[in-house]
Amino acid sequence: MKNRLFVSLNLPVNIIEQIIKLRDNICTDEKIKWEPREKYHLTIKFIGDVSNEMVEEISEELIFVTQYPEIKCSFNKFGFFYRDEKPAILWAGLKVDDLLLKLIMELNEKLNKFSISMDNRKFNPHITLLRIKNDSGNNFVNNFKNFTFDPILFTTNSITLFKSILHPEGSKYFEIKNYKLKELE
Repeated sequence: MKNRLFVSLNLPVNIIEQIIKLRDNICTDEKIKWEPREKYHLTIKFIGDVSNEMVEEISEELIFVTQYPEIKCSFNKFGFFYRDEKPAILWAGLKVDDLLLKLIMELNEKLNKFSISMDNRKFNPHITLLRIKNDSGNNFVNNFKNFTFDPILFTTNSITLFKSILHPEGSKYFEIKNYKLKELE
């Protein structure tokens, strides 16, 4: 049996609520099927498919993250990823402390011993809000692209190893292990 794993930096509930409130103020269309709030997280490493035996080993290997202090972040914009020049994903952009980049680098090094490859793409911290299936229209895109607000500062205090199971109606996430970061002094 294969397990599709990823590691995420968890967002405080009040920040998720603020993102949803801003999102809903920009777009009031009730027909839109937003990603559920329980999926709002910052993926810091997609691991992919691993065997049952490796899940426990990876879970143990990730304990090193508990030596890191809480991570300072800010939510500062909305944006889109495009596929074939059409908006495919609406995201909430984050600015993260350089400490998270150091943690990700160490995470990649530790997972390398499981033959899990390092990401070669530049880290683009974001939270997926919507997977766009149909043409969303220029107004929808421009409303999010042009929306400005003061950055919302926050601190995150945990990282989670998740298992993702793909279903026709979307993926479901199951927590394998949660790791608390050290409190800032």
